[in-house]
Amino acid sequence: MELKVSTRSHAGQALVAIAGEIDLYTAPRLQSEFTRLLQDGPSRVVIDMSQVDFCDSTGMNVLLSALKRVRERGGQLEVAAPRPAVRKILQVTGLDSVFTVHEEVPEELLISEGS
Repeated sequence: MELKVSTRSHAGQALVAIAGEIDLYTAPRLQSEFTRLLQDGPSRVVIDMSQVDFCDSTGMNVLLSALKRVRERGGQLEVAAPRPAVRKILQVTGLDSVFTVHEEVPEELLISEGS
């Protein structure tokens, strides 16, 4: 399955929308997207996971790596709108206490899209 990643940045905040499955095959694409994004140094990154059907341990490692890099700069990385399957992985692994998890994408990020 294909992985789609789109990023919108505004005023030091970035919204990363991911759609598809994050696994061993698609994780490198996500990793390179985060590497590119984090070069700009947004202070807040919110990952919209509402369209992610599946995320394995490889995908979680990519998210943790991005979290570490954002925190090193004093920023924050948050997960928004995970589907039940992804939420369960976050809970089972204890990552729901590592990431800030929102039920929905924070409204202030939706407004800043400009659409």
